[in-house]
Amino acid sequence: MPATLDAISSQVFVLPAEQRMSLALALMESVETDNAASSNEAWSGEISRRISAFDSGETRTVPAVDVFRKLREIAPDR
Repeated sequence: MPATLDAISSQVFVLPAEQRMSLALALMESVETDNAASSNEAWSGEISRRISAFDSGETRTVPAVDVFRKLREIAPDR
């Protein structure tokens, strides 16, 4: 009889973090599709577009202190 997700999970969660991460990576790789390559290409294009926009002055940076202040306003308990 195949193991159930609950049974496997109860065994997996007692593993050390490094082993759980290795398992997670192996599981993710086992379900990757051909879309992964196109997704990587899309992200590369987006990164290039953002770098170009920054270099040309089209966009500007926001200081981290301002970002974190805004986050604290949005979610003060986190």
